[in-house]
Amino acid sequence: MAQRAGISPTWYTWLEQGREIKPSAEVLEQLADALLLTASERAHLVTLAKPNAAASTLRFSREAPPMLVSWINGLDQPAYVLNGRWDVLAWNESARRMLGDFDSLASEDRNILRMVFLWAHWRTLFADCADLAASVVAQFRAETARHAGAPEVQVLTSKLAEDSVEFATLWRERQLDVPQLKAKRLRHAELGIVDLTYAPLRPRGVANDLSVVVYSLQQ
Repeated sequence: MAQRAGISPTWYTWLEQGREIKPSAEVLEQLADALLLTASERAHLVTLAKPNAAASTLRFSREAPPMLVSWINGLDQPAYVLNGRWDVLAWNESARRMLGDFDSLASEDRNILRMVFLWAHWRTLFADCADLAASVVAQFRAETARHAGAPEVQVLTSKLAEDSVEFATLWRERQLDVPQLKAKRLRHAELGIVDLTYAPLRPRGVANDLSVVVYSLQQ
């Protein structure tokens, strides 16, 4: 592998051992080529090569700014606000009607990963639950790479791996995906089969770990 990447075997060994080395952008590109990485995997490699020194003390947002909450409440489409650990901080009435009563969950369970794997309502609501679970785990791994070493992320994934064998299996596979426009099919108790498209958005002027997910009906 070192030969394919055009680097010394010693340096590559140090890399595999996780030693304190700082590969250049050129070396990272050579490694990505040698490993036949996809675009998502290349981006992930670059992120991991730039460790966040503040990750060990990182604290994610605990609430959504009032103006952001007011904005999603003004939308007709289902929408909710997430922090960097994918805790659901706020949601609008349309999201409650379409996706379920978020208030029925304990605050520690109001997290997208825990909801996908452990909330019985979502396990029946989403028609393609197995595909959704794999996609969510792959996106979460890619998204939280910039927070590598953050205790809150480690606590979440460790606890969920204990609570869900399915999650533990998918987490070990280390698949990557990037947040993007995606389709979801619901088996809604009142509306029947509903096809939605959802988009993750990053609003400006708020904490940089906040994002908004907005759903719309497929036409």
